[in-house]
Amino acid sequence: MKVTRAAQPFLPLCQRLVPALPVPALPGRLTGLSLTLLKATALEVAILAGHLLLYPSGMTQERRAALPLPASGPAGTGPGLAPEDTVQLPRQAESRPPVVLLHGFIDNRSVFLLLRRSLAQHGRQQVVSLNYSPLTCDIRIAAELLGRHIEEICERTGARQVDIVGHSLGGLIGRYYIQRLGGDHRVRMLVTLGTPHAGTRVVPLANAHPIVRQMRPGSPVLEELALPSPGCRTRFVSFWSDLDRMMDPLETACLDHPDLSARNVRVSGVGHLALPVHPAVAAGIRQALDATDDTGPAGTGSPGLTVA
Repeated sequence: MKVTRAAQPFLPLCQRLVPALPVPALPGRLTGLSLTLLKATALEVAILAGHLLLYPSGMTQERRAALPLPASGPAGTGPGLAPEDTVQLPRQAESRPPVVLLHGFIDNRSVFLLLRRSLAQHGRQQVVSLNYSPLTCDIRIAAELLGRHIEEICERTGARQVDIVGHSLGGLIGRYYIQRLGGDHRVRMLVTLGTPHAGTRVVPLANAHPIVRQMRPGSPVLEELALPSPGCRTRFVSFWSDLDRMMDPLETACLDHPDLSARNVRVSGVGHLALPVHPAVAAGIRQALDATDDTGPAGTGSPGLTVA
């Protein structure tokens, strides 16, 4: 399989949240790109404020729907990942794989509130948000725990495979499970949102945290992910933004590996925090997941990834 570096630009997505607002004449050079940057920054601030309010709700488990389940141990007994907020239909009612959502660094499942709702409204009725501990210090350990929970999810739902959507660090955890722990037999598709596939150099002072060091260019973990992965069965779609200030350089959020079937989708006018929240990105995620139901690999130019 060959990576396809297809960059399909979105329209400036911030326009969908701030449509037709009058823009006063600005002096000097504050036009065009600068105005787009200001809008995206304002959107990031608004999302951050809202997420801070929701964050406490994402730290606690929520009760699952009372549906017949196979005899198995309770989900979330692992030491680092805790399944949260599961919506489930009986086995015969859901033919598509469950969707597993993995949040980013120093975050929790609350970041996926709107994305979960969007997926459920469009037929993805089995959605599981996994919390990993903020004390997690190794991507490898988090990936091992992810594998255990995916096995539990498959046993409980009767599914053979799952789809994963990972924001930022969550994408690296999912990718390590797929490439290095044999997870490609369980994961049909991995969708990453602003994930530093090649490492990011942003905020050097954060190197005090071990998991941040693992997200730096040339780290041992990223070198492992760069190793050959012949026959990998998982398909990859990587959403990257031209205004993602957590990615340095911006293109580090593109996935480029000769053994992986991958598509890179460029998003315009959206920052790092907005990627798992913006409705247009959610539509792109749905299209990416649906495109693999009846079409070829994600890297072959299958339609349905452009949001207008």
